[in-house]
Amino acid sequence: MSSTHQYSIPISQRTAAQNWTRTIQSILFVIIFNLGCISINASQFIFLLPLRLLPFRWSRKLYYAGIRYTKGSFGCLQILMCQWFAPTQLMITFEREGSGKFTAEEVEQYIQRDELGQVVSLNLPTKLVLIANHQIYADWWFAWCFTYFTSPKGVHKYVYITLKNSLRWVPIVGWGMQFFDFIFLARSWASDRLQLALSLSSLGKAAEREHRPFVFLLYPEGTLVSKDTRPISKKFAEKIGVDDLKHVLLPRSTGLHYSLRSLSPRIKNLQLLDLTVTYPGVPPMGYGQNYYTLRSIFFDGVPPPSIHMHLRMFNVREDIPIGDLSSLSNPQGEKGGAVEVEIPAAEKDVFDAWLRKLWKEKDDSIDEYHTTGSFSKDGIRPIEIPLRLRRSWEILDAFCFFWPAALVYSFKSLKG
Repeated sequence: MSSTHQYSIPISQRTAAQNWTRTIQSILFVIIFNLGCISINASQFIFLLPLRLLPFRWSRKLYYAGIRYTKGSFGCLQILMCQWFAPTQLMITFEREGSGKFTAEEVEQYIQRDELGQVVSLNLPTKLVLIANHQIYADWWFAWCFTYFTSPKGVHKYVYITLKNSLRWVPIVGWGMQFFDFIFLARSWASDRLQLALSLSSLGKAAEREHRPFVFLLYPEGTLVSKDTRPISKKFAEKIGVDDLKHVLLPRSTGLHYSLRSLSPRIKNLQLLDLTVTYPGVPPMGYGQNYYTLRSIFFDGVPPPSIHMHLRMFNVREDIPIGDLSSLSNPQGEKGGAVEVEIPAAEKDVFDAWLRKLWKEKDDSIDEYHTTGSFSKDGIRPIEIPLRLRRSWEILDAFCFFWPAALVYSFKSLKG
């Protein structure tokens, strides 16, 4: 069987032998990726941490500017690993809320092209919560890569995610994620909800105050679709008296609800970007992790030939029933002053029903994808974006080569 079609065969059934070329490429991937991670983390410890320890306002601002640069470097490193070891492309389609259909001219408003007419990025809002269905462990990798293309300058240096608290002290990677201000949770909602609300409130206020992008990435299903989690979803559906879904798990609304209510009062025009993601080769009712793992993608050299992403955009305040936020004013009347600990039960129920409806529509659209091979409902071809860096010098960015220039630029910006 040709390696170009290996992605459609379950990993356990692939018989292609590991040759020397593939072995060398796997070793190179490990060396280059780890070199990039070490360079990023070393820059954080050696050059940025001393700035964080200085008792000056300018040094604190310079520290955070440097951290954003290193986070952008990691985003570039992820894309570079795809570019060199697992070539693929994004296939982007849009859906308008309501019954209206997009025209080709309207779709063009979301596209940024280069002088040759090639699509290089999208024109999407830069302050958003990004949610998606969860199929494989590489989902977060490709979602982060996607943020590089969501605006001409990219928002990959402004991404925040939640992680298990046990990952905090993993050498290099865990340390780096602490520098990135990722949110570490104990997986106990009684203790996590206040930590989540406090962290997001602080991050949201800073993004609005400093007029910079903000992306919070969250998977409402909480885990992958698999033979182990599918029965749990079915049992949960029976418990609450709703139909189970075929291609996705029933979402858990609590974390997303708290996140939106924590961020919306702090970010004026917060958007919710919903991605429905599918990978070629995974059959209907199949489990993505049986076809794509980080090892099979980057070590075995069997990436998805394309990653289909269907986008739906919601204005959080206008389109989503997150409930009454008037209680989140502090005693002085400043919006976004208080941090929420509990959400009224009635408001939880309304939001939960809204999210289940969204996930049902997502499930139906995946059905359509398996039937037609595309998410497009308007006869408009998907937007194809190769997963590669736009500028050659960003290869050096992936290894923090330009950190001195980044700090000098940031310092001049602060002085201005």
